[in-house]
Amino acid sequence: MFYLIRHGRTDYTQRNTKIYQGFGVQLSPLSAQGIAQIKETAKDSRLQGADLIISSPYTRALQTAAILSKELGVDIAVETGLHEWLANKNYHYDDDETAHRSYWEYVENQGQYPDEAQRVWESASMLRARALEVLAKYRGYQKVIVACHGMLIQAVTQGHLPDNGEIVPFEPFES
Repeated sequence: MFYLIRHGRTDYTQRNTKIYQGFGVQLSPLSAQGIAQIKETAKDSRLQGADLIISSPYTRALQTAAILSKELGVDIAVETGLHEWLANKNYHYDDDETAHRSYWEYVENQGQYPDEAQRVWESASMLRARALEVLAKYRGYQKVIVACHGMLIQAVTQGHLPDNGEIVPFEPFES
């Protein structure tokens, strides 16, 4: 069983300053509220006895995983394939305006390319396939906590966009 957890609320106050420009925004840490959210999440009995925590490489997810690791006494493995949705699937940085347009087009089209036309942004099916490929490596474990992102969870569960710190049980593979 996988327990997908959306990272805590993020502190973006430094956005577009210093190292937080462009892709550097992914280095933004959790806010004080986000830290409190994850400490509360760690108290959930469903997480007790987990075998492993796997995490997106982005700071907000890694910090979430670190808090969970400390509170639960569980090791962490970083999985680059659990990163957030891509406004540009070619791993090129787009300026904020272009990225926002891609995001809203994704939302308006429920993650699917309209009229079968190709787009630069990552579709929900691409995001789901990427995440499931990572999770498949851990299918032999009994209980895995996954510190990741809302859009990734929404794509994997095919619909549910969780709140920050929310736990979403998920069993993608037959036993």
